Amino acid sequence: HNIPDSTKTFSAENVVIIILESFSREYIGSLNKDLEDGKYEGYTPFLDSLISESLTFEVSLANGKKSIDAMPSVLASVPSLETPYVISHYANNQINGLASLLRKKGYYSIFFHGGPARSMGFDSFARMSGFEHYVGYEDYPAEKEDLDGMWGIWDEPFFNYFADRMDSFPQPFLASIFSLSSHHPFIVPDKYKDKFKKGPAPILEVVGYTDYALRGFFKKIEDKDWFRNTLFVITADHTNESVHKEYQNDFGYYSVPVVLYKQGSDLRGIKDRIAQQIDIMPTVLNYLNYDEEYIAFGNDLLDDSYESFAFNTNCLLYTSDAADEEDS
Repeated sequence: HNIPDSTKTFSAENVVIIILESFSREYIGSLNKDLEDGKYEGYTPFLDSLISESLTFEVSLANGKKSIDAMPSVLASVPSLETPYVISHYANNQINGLASLLRKKGYYSIFFHGGPARSMGFDSFARMSGFEHYVGYEDYPAEKEDLDGMWGIWDEPFFNYFADRMDSFPQPFLASIFSLSSHHPFIVPDKYKDKFKKGPAPILEVVGYTDYALRGFFKKIEDKDWFRNTLFVITADHTNESVHKEYQNDFGYYSVPVVLYKQGSDLRGIKDRIAQQIDIMPTVLNYLNYDEEYIAFGNDLLDDSYESFAFNTNCLLYTSDAADEEDS
């Protein structure tokens, strides 16, 4: 139960939250400077350059293992506990999400995802958590070459579409986008064959493609009038295939980036703190000096007055053959 500091003045800055499909922390060179005897470069050159001007955390973890877990954790500070929230018995309960809380302060809110509208319940949770508008596959003026033939719209054209639409958003705004392309079968558009660095896991080439799409997105918006008044939060929904033994454990299975970027701000460096997805909402609200009460399961990552922590639920799935085995 968060009670605001009434001595602070609310700052109506724009907020953009970017959720990257399957972007394990392991794939990001700047967050793994000790890997491979200090020679590891990773697969995200643009994200590395952005992190050098951002605030990130010594440890940063997802609260679930599936895309369906991520939206409640990131956008409403509600973790996944065995059953994803959006398909649990509590899915129709009233909750306070970042969008509904900021709406009280006059924010416009919109969520983008390049897949079909009902994909994994993204559209329903966006509405449930207070987003005014949802933009998906059906809303995109798609050219044939923009479609990946499997999940929806390639990340590069969809990020460009997101950037184009942002100029029309009334300020202040909360806008979020969930990327798509770094997903099985892990292919890139034909025109980019052999452009991105490959590695020992198929996903790594596609991570390079999405990083390239992210570069194009920031290049397209960096000269906009509203850019300097916008806080960007970048994270991932969950991890994917691991290629280093350092990440092949319970810790590594949940390690994703949590990055805060605002041009010209003092949000810089790698903070010696444990961050988790459910900390994003209270951290953003504290950064804005939000002046109303709210409920969050996470903590403010900018408040150093207490120790930080993260938690997850690991479940062992059983088949009928294992019915007599003890739980673990």
